Amino acid sequence: MNIAVNIVVALVALLHVYFLVLEMFLWTKPAGLKAFGQKLEQAQASKVLAANQGLYNGFLAAGLVWGLWLGAPGNHIKVFFLGCVLVAGVYGAATASRKILFVQALPAAIGLALVWLS
Repeated sequence: MNIAVNIVVALVALLHVYFLVLEMFLWTKPAGLKAFGQKLEQAQASKVLAANQGLYNGFLAAGLVWGLWLGAPGNHIKVFFLGCVLVAGVYGAATASRKILFVQALPAAIGLALVWLS
């Protein structure tokens, strides 16, 4: 079970590293424009906000990696950061795009369930 927990937590962390890269470095590039369905003008106007958001996603990833690094004693850290990801995903789904519920919140919820069951 611990292997499944760690795989899911690692995947959530990798997702947030991907979000960091998209938001901080690719926001105005074709990959970023496509991922967020924006026009270049919109992306240029919100570039600084997106970079800030990307930095926060990096902190979420770092927290999850910290929990993984600690192993079983880091389960409380995994729970905290997965909970943060879940709340952010639910909020994003309610305010920005329902897709966020499946891309961000659902993997975090699965990770939380697995940590609690382990």
